[in-house]
Amino acid sequence: MSTPAPRPLRTLFFRTEAGNEPVREWLRNLSLREKKIIGADILAVQWKWPIGKPLVDSLGSGLWEIRSSLGDRIARTFFIVVDEEIILLHGIIKKSRTAPKQELDLARKRQSNYQKQQTS
Repeated sequence: MSTPAPRPLRTLFFRTEAGNEPVREWLRNLSLREKKIIGADILAVQWKWPIGKPLVDSLGSGLWEIRSSLGDRIARTFFIVVDEEIILLHGIIKKSRTAPKQELDLARKRQSNYQKQQTS
């Protein structure tokens, strides 16, 4: 008797109150090659969650980042996992060694907004 194939986690884009999907909009502005790399990394997280470094790192309080190497650039996709779903909150191209505080603060604000939306 064979074991069933693992099911991937569903992936959703965080949606603002105005109906915008910031990560989807961010991805639209990247090259096709970069979109494919980031998409493959998200797919790996969907199928292999929980997964650790070097692909995924915890930022604390349930916030995670997918670390995508784009050759000469580095992308970070910030997300949370809620009820077997990956919620993509924010995406950036990193320009320094660490993610800027304002970018992390924005991801955390979206995390809080998402959690509030779920309880109301």
